[in-house]
Amino acid sequence: MLSAEEKKQIEEVLAHGVVKKAASIEALKIVQAHHGWVSDEAMGEVARLLEMSPAELDGVATFYNLIFRKPVGRHVILVCDSVSCWIMGYETMAQHLQQRLGIGFGETTADGRFTLLPQVCLGACDRAPVMMIDDQLFGELDAERIDRILETFE
Repeated sequence: MLSAEEKKQIEEVLAHGVVKKAASIEALKIVQAHHGWVSDEAMGEVARLLEMSPAELDGVATFYNLIFRKPVGRHVILVCDSVSCWIMGYETMAQHLQQRLGIGFGETTADGRFTLLPQVCLGACDRAPVMMIDDQLFGELDAERIDRILETFE
């Protein structure tokens, strides 16, 4: 399941550590970068490389909420639901996103374009309300700005 390139990248991470388990998150992120998510099969292979049980590695993956254990859309939208964002309009922003995309939190659009997920904090309280699409942060959101942003993602 893991490609030669994935194994090579994981081995490079392992070369910098003392304990193989310490590379858990980085190894999972490598797999996710190649596939968009981490399948059970990939989890098993990574666990073997790190000398862990699949269950032990899955515990790491499910604790770290940015490792996806099921397929996601081409773009993942993380919506900050921290106190600052709530105060600055989270509910209106979240409702608009759900209506615009036709999905709820934890769901993916029918065309596979977007997956919508809540996020406890995105660390940009000074720009609240905020969302992140893939690795791009967007703040000071309202319905019009959200619509313009979504149009830029294929």
